[in-house]
Amino acid sequence: QVQLVESGGGLVQPGGSLRLSCAASGSIFSIYTMAWYRQAPGKQRELVASITSTHNTGYTDSVKGRFTISRDNAKNTLYLQMNSLAPEDTAVYYCNGRLPSTSINYWGQGTQVTVSS
Repeated sequence: QVQLVESGGGLVQPGGSLRLSCAASGSIFSIYTMAWYRQAPGKQRELVASITSTHNTGYTDSVKGRFTISRDNAKNTLYLQMNSLAPEDTAVYYCNGRLPSTSINYWGQGTQVTVSS
């Protein structure tokens, strides 16, 4: 069992930055593939960025060059540094943990990010 708790969301002006954190507890964090998803009102949840246990990363095209995913296995924490934020980045951001080669999958409760002037 893994518990995931996101923090760091809020209201930011266009062009601003936020850093999201996801604290994990309850299992061996380091072996999980971790990811950030987001869901905007009226839209499906989409994968934003992912990072494997060996720190290989991937990003959806719309955030490449602006967002950076990272993990600190010593602190059992996942991060998402978001720069040059735009109104279209407004969404609830969810932390996800997946045990590779299994169907074991965990979600956090989400944190709201609002980009508006």
